[in-house]
Amino acid sequence: MIHQSTDKRNYFIFLIIAFLFLSTVNIKNKNFIFGNVEAIKVIGLDHHLNKSIKENLKYLNDKEILSINKEELSKKISSYNYIENFKVSKLYPDNLVLTLKQTTFLASTLKQNKKYLVGTNAKLIDHDIFANHNDLPTIYGNFKPKDFILLKNKIKNSPLEYNNIINFFFYPSFRWDIENKNNITIKLPYKNIDEALIQAKKIIDSNNLEGDTIDLRIKNQVILSNE
Repeated sequence: MIHQSTDKRNYFIFLIIAFLFLSTVNIKNKNFIFGNVEAIKVIGLDHHLNKSIKENLKYLNDKEILSINKEELSKKISSYNYIENFKVSKLYPDNLVLTLKQTTFLASTLKQNKKYLVGTNAKLIDHDIFANHNDLPTIYGNFKPKDFILLKNKIKNSPLEYNNIINFFFYPSFRWDIENKNNITIKLPYKNIDEALIQAKKIIDSNNLEGDTIDLRIKNQVILSNE
């Protein structure tokens, strides 16, 4: 009798534990599936920009976290031209984390009397948002950011130092001129830019140039002048 009583008590305890366990799992699953966004965290930029973007994402609060469309959210984040890339993380049951990376500014330019910065993401960024970047080279002409990025990469892979350049000039013929801190202007050809950059560096190193123009527009021809 004592043995049977003990078995019944153990069985009863087992049922209680099983009930509590299943109830806990059900509650967690309910939160996991149906939880609404309670907190949005934005990191990666300076405090002001993080806060501004977070404010603009308030519409996501109280939305079911699983119903948030990452593609739609990505389009919204991409509209901030100063963002290079980002990561959206859903931390269940109710947290959303956005990790942002700011683009690197390469140059400044003027478009319709408004000043912009050119980022490595090939986008134009309002200069007023980042007003302390006045030490960048200036681009003149009606260029496309992606074309400038191509030139920037060619310079990066050449002997010329990008940090020594103060001005870029883009022409309707899709050709570039470069001016460095010694006021030396390099007239690049439309094609074979890589070779021209190497040649320009050799000419600069072997001559005492200052305020001169190195014209490399015609293949196999170098014209030095004091324009």
